[in-house]
Amino acid sequence: MQSIDLTDHFLIAMPAMVDSYFSKTLVYIAEHNDRGALGVIINRPIDMSLGSLLEKIDVPLHAEGIANLPVLFGGPVQTDRGFVLHRPLGQWQSTLVVNEQVGLTSSRDILQAVALNGQPHDVMVTLGYAGWSAGQLEHELAQNAWLTVPAELHILFELPYEERLASALELLGVNPTNLVDEAGHA
Repeated sequence: MQSIDLTDHFLIAMPAMVDSYFSKTLVYIAEHNDRGALGVIINRPIDMSLGSLLEKIDVPLHAEGIANLPVLFGGPVQTDRGFVLHRPLGQWQSTLVVNEQVGLTSSRDILQAVALNGQPHDVMVTLGYAGWSAGQLEHELAQNAWLTVPAELHILFELPYEERLASALELLGVNPTNLVDEAGHA
């Protein structure tokens, strides 16, 4: 299969996706190379707010307006670990640089900064991530499990999580009600 790089793209789960982790999800791909892919689900909140997460990990909350931000289920890998998708990049202890504006950070220092002064302002906190081994995502794409589209930052950071999937589909000119559960192969 031809090599592709879906870093900084959305994966849109097709309606036939039966995997309970990924059904009806929108995934942001933070890294895709010959070793595999890594991303976070950006539209599945869990029953936890950022304020309660910070309390659980003993990080005092001083910044206003962030306590009620939802924490999202980022994927089935390392669900006990937090990942922060953010812009701008900043200088953190452990950041995967996605592009010149967006990073995915897994170190505690970013949560401490957000709790202290609300910076970086554009953050999305997930527990867990989604990972694919070498060639696995390409195989799933060939099986019509996903649609792909270049990511747009306004969907990531400005839209409520419940609007993100439909907005990503609109980037492709697709009305979600027109998607069918079966895929065809030409």
